[in-house]
Order: sequence, then structure tokens, then C-alpha cells
Amino acid sequence: MAIATINPTTGETLKTFEPLSEHELDERLALASVEFTTYRTTDFKQRTAWMQSAADLLESEQEQVARMMTTEMGKTLVEARSEVAKCVKGMRFYADHAEAFLADEPADAPAVGARRAYARYQPLGPVLAVMPWNFPLWQAMRFAAPALMAGNVGLLKHASNVPQTALYLGELFARAGFPPGCFQTLLIGSDQVERVLRDPRVVAATLTGSEPAGRSVAAIAGSEVKTTVLELGGSDPYVVMPSADLDGAVATAVTARVQNNGQSCIAAKRFIVHADVYEDFTDRFVARIEALRVGDPVDESTNVGPLATEQGRDDLEMLVTDAVVRGARVLCGGFTPDRPGWFYQPTVITDITPEMKIFKEEAFGPVASLYRVENIDEALALANATDFGLGSNAWTTDESEQERFVTDLEAGIVTVNGMVVSYPELPFGGIKNSGYGRELSAHGIREFCNLKAVWIS
Repeated sequence: MAIATINPTTGETLKTFEPLSEHELDERLALASVEFTTYRTTDFKQRTAWMQSAADLLESEQEQVARMMTTEMGKTLVEARSEVAKCVKGMRFYADHAEAFLADEPADAPAVGARRAYARYQPLGPVLAVMPWNFPLWQAMRFAAPALMAGNVGLLKHASNVPQTALYLGELFARAGFPPGCFQTLLIGSDQVERVLRDPRVVAATLTGSEPAGRSVAAIAGSEVKTTVLELGGSDPYVVMPSADLDGAVATAVTARVQNNGQSCIAAKRFIVHADVYEDFTDRFVARIEALRVGDPVDESTNVGPLATEQGRDDLEMLVTDAVVRGARVLCGGFTPDRPGWFYQPTVITDITPEMKIFKEEAFGPVASLYRVENIDEALALANATDFGLGSNAWTTDESEQERFVTDLEAGIVTVNGMVVSYPELPFGGIKNSGYGRELSAHGIREFCNLKAVWIS
């Protein structure tokens, strides 16, 4: 894929960028390596001041940055503004809490025959971040903020269709006062990722993206014995039981499916509804999906904009077509609107069977799969019948059912009576083919640290 800004609302190529040459790339890697030797010794007070300055800058430029993201990947302007605000919050969270998260952890010195004994967290070095286009600011920031506060330096290889957002991120930290080389954007193609990851100056990597991309990065890093964190796809279940607040469950279900134009790993995708409330839920859910306004994402009244890429739109269309050919019923949507850009009409389909691709594959766009179940055992079996394990949702006011879902849903995140959202305060990540490791919270900042045991006589 060429490195270019292509407006998904119109399909128009607005700006193209030349990838770094081998020499330029080597210069960036050398700078990161040299910078780490001094940056790692800066104290938390200094890092906090720089991070707060970066947060202030981003907050002051919210509208400009939001419009840039909307232009590059098609999210609604309303959601783009929220993404900027979320990044500001995340930056300030780590500025405020990093020192405590990484404080020395005392051990029982007498038990090990020492005068003092403790564990210390220390930064690893230059970390490569391979980031996706769907949340072009937040995905990168939830790596950058904790990494920089821990004393690591970052190398960002962003998706090729959001180059302006990528360059903005690299410039933001420099403008805030971080030393040159602390966080650099690498405008390179995916074919150069292996070369960077195998470079001895790069010590670790984090990737948010597709399962094939994650497998590739994990294999390369494994052969080099380098730490990785992977946040891959998801096919999150959204279970509704008879005791649920149906008004809340329906309203949240719509948001959970079409947030970010349906292009979110933690978007609810498989709606599993108990037979006692299935008809009522379905009628309300379909009516709300049909009422969504599809259009220009810059228009404040738009609910769903275009998909980010033409290929993504085509892939989604093929998933729905395959299901229909094999017997699925479309309750609403199910077609590509006759208009410029990469739009797909918000869709609800049912009567899905395991032979259909959509039963196993992630639908990365505004398509909801609807299932009917008779009891909680059937609901859990269907919810877990996926190779993914990122997020999950359960709606019930029955406390015994809540505990059952918390215990038995196979996922890194369980949200009861709400929608899966990433918070700086909570760990974020998945199991199974959704990846490993955690981002955010204290757990996230420690992923790229050396936990050093210290024994002093």
C-alpha cells in the first residue's frame, strides 16, 4: 500500500509521501539508540513536565487533529474529537501515576538473608510500535505515553493510510520538549518492519492489528528473543439475558456495533439474545440501526461514515454475501450505497450457521450478527465459539449470572451491563488469537520494563 492520505468519503488521493530511504531509516534507528542512553536517566519530574506539555498542546489543537483523522480514515468528526480528548486524558494519567507504578517493590529481606531486597523496574530501550488506522491517535498514544514515562524511546510505524496523523505524533513530543529521538515516526512500508525488528538497536515491539500481522511480528521477534505485546482482532459477544434492562441494552448495542463506523476490535459484533427477550430486542435493535444516518463524517448529524479503505468495504460486503448465499436473513441493510466513497449500509443479519464465514471471521464494519439462545449455557457456548478473545459484554441484573459470565467468558475484558471501552485505569488486551500482553494501567507500563531483582548484604 502506498503511503498516502486518501479521503474515504470521496476516494480522492489528497497527498502522497515518500518512504524513508535505507540511509534515513538507519539514521533514525541510530538516533533512538543514542538518545536512550541519556533519556533513561531523566527523572520522573522531568518526564512528567514534558508529558503534561504534550497533553496541553494536543488539547489546544483538538479540532485540527480531529479533522485530520476524519479526513484520513473517515471516523465521524464527533468521535474524532472524543479520541483526541481520550489521548489527553491518557497522557495526563501516566504523567500523574508513572512514578508510583514503577516504584521499587520491597521484598522480605531477612527471608533471603539480605540487609535490603527489592524489585526495580527499568526501561528496556527503543521499542517499535506497529499501529493501525482505526484509532490512529489513541492506539499509538496508549503505547507512547507509558513508554516515554517509563524511560523507553519509541519508534512508530503507523498504517500507511494515516501518514499525517503519524507525522503529527512524532512532532508533538518534540514540540513539547522531549529530546530529539525520544519518539520518532518511521514512514516505511510493511515490507521494512522485519528489517527494523531484527536491528539489534530495537529491543522490543508492540503491534495492534490483524492476526496475520501479529503472527509475523511474533515470529520475527521470537527468533530474535525480543519482547512483544500483541493486540489483534476481536469478535466480541454481546449477551442479553431476560433480566436485562432492555432499553439500556438496545441503546448500548447500537453504539457498541457502529462506533468508529464499526471498525473497532472491541466493538460488539455477535449479539446473543435469550429467547424470552429475543423478539423485543430484535425489533428495537433493527429499528435503531435503520434510523442511523449514513453520510459525510464531517457533518455533525452523521452517525456512520465510510469505511477507511475500499478493500475493507469490499471484504465486509463479501462476508455478508457469503452468509446470505448460505441461508442467512438480512433484517436491515446488507448493501453498498450508490454514492462515492467507501460506505456500507449498517446491517443486521440472522439465521447464521457455522458454515458461514461470518460465524468465525471478524466483521470489521457496521454489520451485526444476531443469534437466539435458550439458556445461559447455550449463550456461553456460543459466545466462546470463536478463535478470538478480546472483549465481551453481558447484560443481566441477576448476580449469579453476572458471576457466571465474569468467570466463564473467554476474553481479556468482561463488561457487565455496559459497552467494552478501554480506560487508562484498567488493563487492556486479549487471549487466544486476540493476542497477549496488556496495555494501559500499571500492567501496561511495566510490559516494556526489565523487572530487576536487587539483593544487598
